[in-house]
Amino acid sequence: MAYNSIHHLSNVYNFYMTTYAPKSSTPYDSHKKSELRSVYNSIVKMNKESPLYILDTSKDSQEFAVNMKENARELRNTIASLGGLDEEELLNKKVAYSSNENIATATYIGPSETADDIPLYEIEVKSLASPQINMGKFLPGEASVTLTPSTYSFDVGIDDLNYEFQFNIKSTDTNRDVQERLSRLINNANIGMSAQVITDEKGNSSLRMESNATGLKDDKPYLFKISDNQTSKTAGAVQYFGLDYIASPSSNASFVINGEELSTASNQFTLEHNYELQLTGVSSEEGETASIGLRTDVESLTENVNTLVRGYNSFLRAVAEYSENQPKSNRLFNEMSSVAKVYAQGLTSIGLNLNLDGTLEVDSDTLQKRAMGEDAKEIFSSMKGFTNSVLRKTNQVSLNPMNYVNNVIVAYKNPGKNFASPYITSAYSGMMFNSYC
Repeated sequence: MAYNSIHHLSNVYNFYMTTYAPKSSTPYDSHKKSELRSVYNSIVKMNKESPLYILDTSKDSQEFAVNMKENARELRNTIASLGGLDEEELLNKKVAYSSNENIATATYIGPSETADDIPLYEIEVKSLASPQINMGKFLPGEASVTLTPSTYSFDVGIDDLNYEFQFNIKSTDTNRDVQERLSRLINNANIGMSAQVITDEKGNSSLRMESNATGLKDDKPYLFKISDNQTSKTAGAVQYFGLDYIASPSSNASFVINGEELSTASNQFTLEHNYELQLTGVSSEEGETASIGLRTDVESLTENVNTLVRGYNSFLRAVAEYSENQPKSNRLFNEMSSVAKVYAQGLTSIGLNLNLDGTLEVDSDTLQKRAMGEDAKEIFSSMKGFTNSVLRKTNQVSLNPMNYVNNVIVAYKNPGKNFASPYITSAYSGMMFNSYC
């Protein structure tokens, strides 16, 4: 069992989010005080006239609510990444390119107004940042553990935190039984490392442990350290299974940008606040580089439109998956797909065709032709209107995903003579914590 002095209740939500919904963290997930105040005011206004419900709090409904909220957030962030949430800036986001994506990929994160002054970069990758890998001893998998039956423990130091793992060894346990038990303990603890049991050609098994992070930080020679020298229960398991052996130490990425040698602890980093680079491979020969720059306005516009369409279609498909188990998901699907129907004529004129299933399909030739036309700004106004409507719908779903969960109305409030009910929205989080405490 793992013990950690920092134990957050958010683990409950994280379980649902990582299991059922996309998980990502972007700059658009941080908010100003004014934005948070606006969300609060929207919640108060929504709750003031909301009828009283009996909600379906089954696990299926919990999964559906979290999935819809997170997919709506994902679509909102996609729209925000296309130039911000201001109507004038929508679809104006500059798009970066890499001439050799086998070495590095790039995303432009700088402001549009200074994009014309950004120089071209040439990057050569000498080595990638790597994680730490500990490899335990290969022991006969079916052989009995020779350790004395008892309660054992060992400590793992990672990210300046210490975790203690406790486990029992019985007289009937085999080496593989204990190794698999330790693998589950480490993986379920979610402390920044993973473990798996591997087998060699002779049938011997070993416990392989790998850090989630890469590189070396604060001049430490390791990312995690395993020891049972000062553990609270019986010691000896670390030496017996060889858990403390570092088979492959972590290392930093090494690369050259415009002739300057640099290194980072991660394969993903920002370059002069203009690009977010992801190193994907090592230059196959000395001098092989990737050019990093910005696409033309036409290329950027068409890429932004394609990104928006992919996000929109992904959201619709996520909703459609629940059509059989969650009847109200059909209402959400119809509400979102009807937005495209309203703008269908304008969308078709720029190369976005509406399919029978509600998704959009891009005609690349028509899209590029329209983007290069002199009246592109006027023609793409319908695209901006469509985008703004989709954005408003995602905000509504994020604000109250329970609106699309099966429920029974108990009573309507007296219109115009109500007080705000600040606890109604707690049903969303409360249903997940109900069986946790």
